[in-house]
Amino acid sequence: MAFNLIKTGTPHHKAMKFSSMVLVLMIPVFLLTIAPLMGQQREFVLSKLEQPLYALIVAVTFTVGLLHFKSGVQVLIEDYVHGKMTKVWINLTIALSYTLIGLTLFALFKIMI
Repeated sequence: MAFNLIKTGTPHHKAMKFSSMVLVLMIPVFLLTIAPLMGQQREFVLSKLEQPLYALIVAVTFTVGLLHFKSGVQVLIEDYVHGKMTKVWINLTIALSYTLIGLTLFALFKIMI
């Protein structure tokens, strides 16, 4: 069991570093473009999110953020949860992450149409 985990450590670490760097760039862009929309009228927010640049910023930030969350929580579960529940919690985390990514992209798609 432990040897199987050893083989995946380096690619996982590199993926986490890469997603961290992308998030370091995307979060300020998100905060400067999307955060000012907080408290605005619904029609104004929807008109901004209909623009491809705004939708792309939201889509990339949420997708990379949730994939980073998935990987981080998976490591946390592997380190601190033992026994039969390890795979259950990992699968639930993966399902939650991909469900939220799908819902985000679906909502943006519906706004843009």
